Amino acid sequence: MSAIRVVNGTYRNRPVRNQEFVLVSGFQTGAKGNFVTVKNGGAFPNCPDTIRISVDNISDIEYTNGMTQPNTIHFEKSVPVTESDEDAMTRIRERFDILTEMTKAATAGDIRAMIVSGPPGVGKSFGVEQEIEKACLFDKISGKKLRAEVVKGSATPIGLFQTLYKYSDANCVLVFDDCDSILLDDVALNLLKGALDSGKKRTISWLSESSALRREGIPDRFEFKGSVIFITNLKFDQMKSQKLRDHLDALQSRCHYLDLTLDSQRDKLLRIKQIAKDGVLFADYDFDEAVQDDIIDFMHTNKDRLRELSLRMALKIADLRKMSVLNWKRLAETTCMKSA
Repeated sequence: MSAIRVVNGTYRNRPVRNQEFVLVSGFQTGAKGNFVTVKNGGAFPNCPDTIRISVDNISDIEYTNGMTQPNTIHFEKSVPVTESDEDAMTRIRERFDILTEMTKAATAGDIRAMIVSGPPGVGKSFGVEQEIEKACLFDKISGKKLRAEVVKGSATPIGLFQTLYKYSDANCVLVFDDCDSILLDDVALNLLKGALDSGKKRTISWLSESSALRREGIPDRFEFKGSVIFITNLKFDQMKSQKLRDHLDALQSRCHYLDLTLDSQRDKLLRIKQIAKDGVLFADYDFDEAVQDDIIDFMHTNKDRLRELSLRMALKIADLRKMSVLNWKRLAETTCMKSA
């Protein structure tokens, strides 16, 4: 019989990590997600002899007795697709409504931290930045120091320490937008864990010599009282490095975690369609509804060849449609698609 190691999975909401089992049935996809069927072998007392362990994807299992991982993914027979386009768009809209509500809570100081995970180009940042703009509106009018900032791009640990100090007051909010270098650095992660600790006092320390801190008049120890929002493309539960995953798990335990669940091509296309229907996506273009539908239909037809399925791609194609009414599709095929 085959033996496998489950690198990362769950059984009845209990974590399964780096545990070996006797395989009964290989990787399958059912109505409730992906799973493998294995012999319990006493791993879970008072549970059936044969159990299903849920996994995110096929890379979460490894064969341990020299067998080769099969290339074929098996699917349960007669699994109906139960979610209509309308239901999917409702689910997506609800997730983004929750994102807006949670951002408001962060600006009000009601929550300490939130992690927002989703693929690039689906509008993760847009709603958050809108709420941050509203939160800073009075500061701008009165000429006061802004109580919130959106940080984009790379940041060093010492830069993170300085930024946390700058926005350490109770009414401050820091948004890290695609600053994945912070989440992949041990020192930066330890600073963040201190800033987001669940205790009453969240004290952050920098114990190394730093002329930069002296120059800026920043103490090497302070209490952080603000809120933090992370916007990232990373899937925390799919990181390959066990060491990094442990760090991210510790960070995730301190934060509200919102996965926007836009992982399929269908969901991304429905999100694009939804934003267009709301009148937001093509607001800066003088397009009637027929032209907008034509652009979205073009993206749907060519979804497997477009370089990415995103709101940005929709706007790129809209630019071409505005530039050339007759030749925009050919231009899009040349500039927006992968080679056949």
